[in-house]
Order: sequence, then structure tokens, then C-alpha cells
Amino acid sequence: MKIGFNLLLWTGHVTEEHFATIESLKKAGYDGVELPIFDVSSPAHYAQIGKLLRDHGLQATAVTVLPDEAHNAISADAANRQGAVDHLKRVIECAHAAGVQTLCGPYYQVLGQFSGKFPSEAELENAAGVHRAIAGVAQDAGVRCAIEALNRFEAHLLNTMEQAASYVKRVDHPNFGTMYDTFHANIEEKNPLEAIRTVFASGKLNHVHISENDRGTPGRGHINLIEQIQFLRSIGYDGWMTIEAFGGALPDLAAATRVWRDFFPSTQQVYEEGIALIRKALA
Repeated sequence: MKIGFNLLLWTGHVTEEHFATIESLKKAGYDGVELPIFDVSSPAHYAQIGKLLRDHGLQATAVTVLPDEAHNAISADAANRQGAVDHLKRVIECAHAAGVQTLCGPYYQVLGQFSGKFPSEAELENAAGVHRAIAGVAQDAGVRCAIEALNRFEAHLLNTMEQAASYVKRVDHPNFGTMYDTFHANIEEKNPLEAIRTVFASGKLNHVHISENDRGTPGRGHINLIEQIQFLRSIGYDGWMTIEAFGGALPDLAAATRVWRDFFPSTQQVYEEGIALIRKALA
């Protein structure tokens, strides 16, 4: 099991100025970090970041989104779907340059943009066409895909592990899988442990986010994170467990994820108590 921390708590674009924070994560015992890949203008930049991570003995996963309607995988407009393909290929290029192992996130629709209806067959097939086009590209780049189901207030296409597992089967590519996020499951799943079992049984559980019910410090909310971590291990999951917490550092992301107040006194509390909780569960 590898323990990571999502750098979206501090920034949407990692630069050398964030390496004091990354050094603190390394000292706390993390195996790696999750890089936001939102700015895809310079793969060379991500190559530099990847080298710095390796020099610090850290591995990397990454998270990305689709930025706007012109790059929307569920769009009825073929040009927008091609925009999504082109954007994700660029994301994969950046991820490969950084040495990223797994690319996670809701890269099937624009975050917080809704149709006002149930997900349609056309939307599902539109997105699947995009993901079939990029899954092999990611595989060639050494990057596994882990599509993320979000809660109903952030996305409408995929909300549950059952939907996510069904969608992965629809895409039908060996490099394309999904992930489990404790925060979203707390809202959408009737039984989180059964949801984990469902997605693990699909053989495509490629990533896990450990996130508290308020997006704050793991262990200071009401989700039974220890139970879920222990269950994941008991059924054979042995991949990344990456802590995801959000604050007010990124106004656009805070607005999209409905963060309207501080959830913790310091980011140090989040990463120190978070890794302690995971270690306690795994012990």
C-alpha cells in the first residue's frame, strides 16, 4: 500500500516554490504526491517537477478535469468531444513527463455543469468514445486511467460505484479503470463497504481517495475511514491511498467543490493526522 497526498490543498499548478511543502510531506512519511494537471501548456515543466520528486524519493499520481464546454466528453457536439480527446492526450503527455503512475479525476464532463436530467445513453456513449480514444495512449505512456464518480452536486454522469463499474465495462479497455473516494461515497452510497466490494469485483479499482465528510482533516469527521481502509486491505487492494482535502487556496476550485469556510486550523494538521490515521488502520 502506498500513501499519497493531493497537492490541490495548496495549488492547481505545482512549481518549485511548492517544494518546501513537498519536503514536509516526505518528512511526514508520504510515498508520493498527487499532481494537479490543469495547465497543459508545457510538458517540459512537468518533466522538471517529476525529476524534483524523484530526487526527493517521491512517486507521483495525478488528477485532471475537463476545463470547459469546448473540451467536454459528454457533449453532443463532435468538435467538443474531439476537444476533450485532444486535451486529455496533452494531459497524458504531461503526466508521462512527470512520471505519473495513475491519472484520476472526473474527466468525462465539465465540473458542476448539469443537464438537469438523468445521464442519458447518448452522454454515456459520447464519453466512452472519448475514453476509448485515450486509454491506449495512456497505456503507451505508462499511465493508468482511474475515472472518478462524483457526488450529485458536482456531476451527473457518474455518482456511484455501480455506475462507475458499469461505465468502465462500457469503455472496455484494459488500461481504463475507476477509483473510490470516501467523501463522494459518504453522500451517494447506501453501504460504502458494499460499494467498495462492487468496484473491486470489477477488477478495475485503480486508485483510492481518503477524504473526510467535510473535506477537512481525516479522522475529525464522521466517516469511518479506518473501517473502510481495513476493508480495502482485507479484500486485496494494494494500490495508492491518497488523502484529498480542500481549502480556500484555489477560489475557482473552492467554488466548484462548495468550500465556503475553513475546515482545519492548518494544512500541517491535515497531512500529519491524515497519515497517522492511515497507518493506524493498516497496523
